[in-house]
Amino acid sequence: QVQLVESGGGLVQAGGSLRLACVGSGRTFSLPSMGWFRQAPGKEREFVATANWSGGSTNYADSVKGRFTISRDNAKNTVYLQMNSLKPEDTAVYYCAASSYVFPALRVLEYAYWGQGTQVTVSS
Repeated sequence: QVQLVESGGGLVQAGGSLRLACVGSGRTFSLPSMGWFRQAPGKEREFVATANWSGGSTNYADSVKGRFTISRDNAKNTVYLQMNSLKPEDTAVYYCAASSYVFPALRVLEYAYWGQGTQVTVSS
């Protein structure tokens, strides 16, 4: 059984930072790709970032490039999303996910395993 549990969300002012963490169990971290997605109210879930198994290859949505960093620690079964220079438009529920697709896996449909999500709210 695969389980993913996110933490680290919260309320932050614009320009601030947050670090999300996602701990996996089961065979999660043997899968080729881990990713972060987000979903704002009334909008579709969208890709944020993904990393390959080693974490040596990463890919980002244009909207977060240069501000967010994905990393993973396979020894701890944990993937992180460091979010800097946050903007109000980053407000969303953030989900981590695991994919059996080869990197880069950029689409929601390519991810079979999902966490429950963590809320990030950025005030202006």
